[in-house]
Amino acid sequence: MLELLVVLTIMAMATAGVSLVLRDNSDTALEREAQRLVALFESARAQSRASGVAVRWHTTPEGFRFEGLPPGALPGRWLTQGMEVYGNLSVQLGPEPIIGAQAVELVNNQQPERTLRIATNGLRPFVVQARDQP
Repeated sequence: MLELLVVLTIMAMATAGVSLVLRDNSDTALEREAQRLVALFESARAQSRASGVAVRWHTTPEGFRFEGLPPGALPGRWLTQGMEVYGNLSVQLGPEPIIGAQAVELVNNQQPERTLRIATNGLRPFVVQARDQP
């Protein structure tokens, strides 16, 4: 009987640990959205350069939009509700290889004090930066 209690206790602790690890908090959601936006920017930038058509990203009430690409070429919604962009609400993504320094700040309304910056110097790819980095 004592062994059964020990096994049940171990199983309960393991289950609690796994549920804490798998829980998606607002920090993880913000980082995931920032990395996804970087990938979308780079994909749109590559498509713009390949086609020679100017592509501009901007926010919309439903999420965001890539003007200059065919409809449905890239997603236009956030994966997490409550995402907002501060500062620059529009980004030019091409077709020129050098696009000029640009940045947007992404924030999750559930944790408004934490902001991630997605930026490029115009020559290098977009990257996610902590808010205080240049």
